[in-house]
Amino acid sequence: MLAVITQVANGHTVRFERRLKHPVEKVWSMLTENDKLAKWFSELRVDDLREGGIIKFDMQDGTFEEMEILELKEHSLLEYTWGEDQVRFELYPEPKGCRLVLIEKVSKITAHTPRDIAGWDVCLDVIEALLEGRTIESRKDVWKIKYDKYVQAFENLPQA
Repeated sequence: MLAVITQVANGHTVRFERRLKHPVEKVWSMLTENDKLAKWFSELRVDDLREGGIIKFDMQDGTFEEMEILELKEHSLLEYTWGEDQVRFELYPEPKGCRLVLIEKVSKITAHTPRDIAGWDVCLDVIEALLEGRTIESRKDVWKIKYDKYVQAFENLPQA
């Protein structure tokens, strides 16, 4: 299922929702502990886990982009800057695990937006697979299918 794309006053929000059969604490560790984070998003590293703290993105060319943590509530909420946009992870305990919500606030849709959104979708698949002790053989193949769908979804958005 694709993320839900909604037009808002200052751009768009893209909302992913996954129900995971794992406790909030275990999913939280996937988002915030560098050894686990590296398994699903190798370019990201938590530098300072606090509001106002930093998550670094390795640009793979010897440089790092610093992303500021805007909001943090242990085992519940992690929001940080993502270029000109923002990424927000929310965790909600449920009887058989938790609900993981990822919202990206997109200020401006570009040709690169469907690539990023498909990437986040695959990342969530990988988190779920890792938690379940599975691996995804070819992330690129999964990404390509999702990317084509997101290109279509963004093309079909009403023009502002």
